[in-house]
Amino acid sequence: MTQSPTIGDEAPNFRATLADGDLSKFEFADALGDGPVVLAFFPGAFTPPCTSEMVALQESLADFEAAGATIYGVSADSALSQNAFREKHGIEFGLLSDMARSAIDKYGLEIDIDALGLVGVANRAVFIIDEDGIIAYDWISEDPTNEPDYEELLNEVREL
Repeated sequence: MTQSPTIGDEAPNFRATLADGDLSKFEFADALGDGPVVLAFFPGAFTPPCTSEMVALQESLADFEAAGATIYGVSADSALSQNAFREKHGIEFGLLSDMARSAIDKYGLEIDIDALGLVGVANRAVFIIDEDGIIAYDWISEDPTNEPDYEELLNEVREL
C-alpha cells in the first residue's frame, strides 16, 4: 500500500466521479486555487459512523464555507449510491465516487473491514489542502469507527 502523504507534501492528484445531485467527472487539481479543500475519506455510505460524520460536516458546512473551504466526501461507493445518500441525509457538499480507488490508493487509505464484508474501502481520514495544493492538515483514524474532531478541522481551515 502507498504511504499516506503528510503535512507539507503536495496533495496527490486523482480523478473520480462527482456526485452532487448530478454526476460529472472530477479532477482534484481543478478544485485547487479557490481556498482550502477538505477531503473527508469514509468507508461507506449508509453505515452509522459514516452517516454521522457526513451529517456533522453538513451541519458545519456554512462555517467551512465562510472560512473559504470546499468540502468533499470520498468513498469507494458508486456515485449513484452517494447521490441517494446525499438526498436521504440532506448533504449539500459533493461526494467523490472513487470506485477505481485512485484517491484511496494515492492517499494510502485502503482497508478491509472484515466484520462488515467490506474490502478495499477507504479508512476514515481527513486531509486539508491549501489553495496551492499542499497538505496543511492530516488525520487518519486508527479505528474507522472513530470520527474526527470537527472543531479542530474548522480551526485548521480558519488558520489558512
